[in-house]
Amino acid sequence: MSVLTRDEAQTRALLLDVHRYTIELDLTTGDETFDSRTVIRFTTRADHADTDTFVEIKPAELRSVTLDGQPLDPQTLDENRLPLKNLTAGEHELRVEAAMRYSRTGEGMHRFTDPSDGETYVYTQLFMEDVQRVFAAFDQPDLKAVFDLSVKAPEGWTVLANGITEHLGDGRWQAAPTPLISTYLVAVAAGPWHSVRTEHRGLPFGLHCRRSLARHLDTDTDELFEVTRACFDRYHEKFDEPYPFDSYDQAFVPEFNAGAMENPGLVTFRDEFVYRSAVTDTERQTRAMVIAHEMAHMWFGDLVTLRWWDDIWLNESFAEYMGYQTCAEATRFTDTWTDFGVARKAWGYDADQRPSTHPVAPEAVHDTATALLNFDGISYAKGASALRQLVAWLGEKDFLAGINTHFARHKFANATLADFIDSLASATERDVHAWADTWLRTTGVDTLTPTVTPGENGTYSLTVDHAGSRPHRIAVGLYDLDLGDNDGHLVLRDRLDLDVPHTAPHPIGKRPALLLLNDGDLTYAKVRFDPESFEAVRKSLAGLPEPLTRAVVWNALRDAVRDGELAATAYLETARTHLPHETDLAIVQGVLAFAATQVADRYLTPEERPAALATLSSLCRDLIRRTEDGDNPGLRLIAVRHFIDVAAHPDTIAAWLADGTVPGGPELDPDLRWRVLGRLAVLGAVDDAAIADELARDPSATGQEGAARCRAALPDAQAKARAWDAMFATDDGTDLSNYLFIATAQGFWQPEQADLVRQYVPRYYEDAVAVAARRGPAIADAAGHYAFPAHAVDADTLRLGEECLRDGEPIPALRRRLADHLDDLARALRVREGE
Repeated sequence: MSVLTRDEAQTRALLLDVHRYTIELDLTTGDETFDSRTVIRFTTRADHADTDTFVEIKPAELRSVTLDGQPLDPQTLDENRLPLKNLTAGEHELRVEAAMRYSRTGEGMHRFTDPSDGETYVYTQLFMEDVQRVFAAFDQPDLKAVFDLSVKAPEGWTVLANGITEHLGDGRWQAAPTPLISTYLVAVAAGPWHSVRTEHRGLPFGLHCRRSLARHLDTDTDELFEVTRACFDRYHEKFDEPYPFDSYDQAFVPEFNAGAMENPGLVTFRDEFVYRSAVTDTERQTRAMVIAHEMAHMWFGDLVTLRWWDDIWLNESFAEYMGYQTCAEATRFTDTWTDFGVARKAWGYDADQRPSTHPVAPEAVHDTATALLNFDGISYAKGASALRQLVAWLGEKDFLAGINTHFARHKFANATLADFIDSLASATERDVHAWADTWLRTTGVDTLTPTVTPGENGTYSLTVDHAGSRPHRIAVGLYDLDLGDNDGHLVLRDRLDLDVPHTAPHPIGKRPALLLLNDGDLTYAKVRFDPESFEAVRKSLAGLPEPLTRAVVWNALRDAVRDGELAATAYLETARTHLPHETDLAIVQGVLAFAATQVADRYLTPEERPAALATLSSLCRDLIRRTEDGDNPGLRLIAVRHFIDVAAHPDTIAAWLADGTVPGGPELDPDLRWRVLGRLAVLGAVDDAAIADELARDPSATGQEGAARCRAALPDAQAKARAWDAMFATDDGTDLSNYLFIATAQGFWQPEQADLVRQYVPRYYEDAVAVAARRGPAIADAAGHYAFPAHAVDADTLRLGEECLRDGEPIPALRRRLADHLDDLARALRVREGE
């Protein structure tokens, strides 16, 4: 398939003005394809008359094409491009009729049949270049148009779209025309939805999910609407431009590849956010943040849209920052930045230290295939961190003034980084252009290291060594031991504001027990400790008073392990000492996840792993004992989950499964039952029959995924062969959906089964390249992310991977995943070898 280049997009934008799409979709034509009829009204500019261009479409069958009433030959379609020759100046009308394929990979028009009740649902995900899978389009973000959509659907279905939809009878639905929006933002979701509706500030709000999830959505309706209303109102306090669309629907859809998608008026979410089992408050906070993130896109991304994909960060960094900030300001989840520091920021730090790193605002995004790779920890987490640092430096008042100028200048149009910086510059005397050059056009993570020097009369001064090129405005926390108790608590003496680089040592008075750079986590940089401060961390980390401060410390320890400056075993010892006393759920979850999946599974040798798992198992037991009184069910749930995951022997968790409960709670809901069964499968303590029995008990889509994960995890050669064939066999008729592919991949590789699966490590590279080429970017990403043999930390795996990158010709989505995994593998080898 041809990918669109930036040069081609710029040429076409100079040639055309696109006015209106009239789209008719017929979803009643069968299980494999649907009918698509599109009328595009556009103008060729006078100074570009008699020029050729093209329209994109990826049909199963292109039936007819007419331009200004004259038929065009469908056979001229070249991959996804239909040529339009010798366009005269003035108005044109292009009509395209085609049959289009449903997707099972979450791209285009995805079709899903719910195994719980047999009901079928379809929805669109048209991001980047997948609108071509649904209707013909001039598919680039700066050719905005009005979209007039009608849909024929089976009786009993509800059709949702960007605008308010009306049922005309006989299964026909009409959506209100949109304002000017980009092609990738068009959305349709159709099926027998369970819907809950309300109004707020005169606008209809809706929540929608599969019928089989209805009771779970109803349980959380009040919370979901409360978060939605609170964020909506807060954005109207921040932004001068009112919400620009006619309704606000939130549809929770099955087998969704992303967390959510900011379609104007119809945000789609992965339906795992409709919780059917117990979750922690941090997970609820994450859902609230995603709601806030997607709503921010209604202004930044939908009202004002990037001109080309080099400015992805303008969408995602802004929404990421606003999502966390607005959630903290407007909802009960006031501690969102701790979770950001633990979970999201580490994602950014890791991505920014790989060879595939790129600037937040890259200049070299030549085509859509390249652009797709930049939806990563840099565009989201690093970009949001940069904006948080910008607000600290600029002040929120000037920042919001610049944002509102940007909206006013570019509403219902497109903008670039230069436009954004110009808007900010109009609101401040500070040199935001220079700030953008140093923060947005550079790569890598700066490192800040303190040096504490004694002075006169028992006083000390601070110098910050700065490895990197960016300026930073940070807070420095000075913490003293609390002399009033014997538990190692630390108290904040002072928090100093400091600009880095700085020209002279900064006086700090008497020496603190702990000096912490970037206290409050306002900048994006790795921080180190002076020797005395590290000793205080080792002894008193749990005694720090604020969770965000503790998150900064844990991140610093994580970075030190990854950089080979702190032994992996020392990290485990610190976790064993301090995590049993931790109260913040995001920290407990983040530390346990890193300790298990990175330290135990990758940074320690196979010989060292059993002792590490025993340490983590003991730690989780302590947390379970600590929460026996029922006062902290979220902490107890995290501890139970991780105890299951690191269990080296089946007896305890098998007893939990047989009893249907953990002694003292919680009861094993479906998610915990599948988690236990998955670990028992790894340990060889269950068989196919037990998995089939559990699937009969829970035949839902999540149950199907759990069964696929468990079957792939069985320590049996035939089970491994079946799982491998399910993922990589070349049979379009039996291809796994995106979610079942991921579930199977998650079960396949297990450190305990390294000898059993050793033969598949060299096979992986060839088979992953083939399946990626055949099935496209979504499966390529899944094959590169979940099916990679991450447990195989050895030189042979690295060598085979490097040969694949050099000679195997993986498609870009897979190439990026492989390159990142191989860099992580090389890092793990260096950590093991103590380099």
